[in-house]
Amino acid sequence: MNTLDTGLKHLETNDIMQDFIKKNENVMICCGRMGPMCIPVYDVMEELETEAEYEKIKFRDVNFDSEAATYIRSLPITRSFTGLPFTMYFKNGKVVAATSSIQNRKQITEILDREF
Repeated sequence: MNTLDTGLKHLETNDIMQDFIKKNENVMICCGRMGPMCIPVYDVMEELETEAEYEKIKFRDVNFDSEAATYIRSLPITRSFTGLPFTMYFKNGKVVAATSSIQNRKQITEILDREF
């Protein structure tokens, strides 16, 4: 299964992901599975996506076990990550923040507000 059962738009291939990151100024990508550490992050992203305050940010997900996640799994910043999801924040094509494991709304919005 390459897609996740979320309300977010999915990034299906590595090429699509890299192109998406390059073409959009502010991007948050959650790279994970349908598990207890990842689902809360997807839920927060789905909520934020509908809020005017965060309309300048593109929210996407990618299945950790898919070919599409190769780029994120190979980034130097994620090499020491041990828990899912890997949550990445890109500004103008560059990684500006990254977290691993469960994050709550406050933790996520602190990063969004600081970086974007």
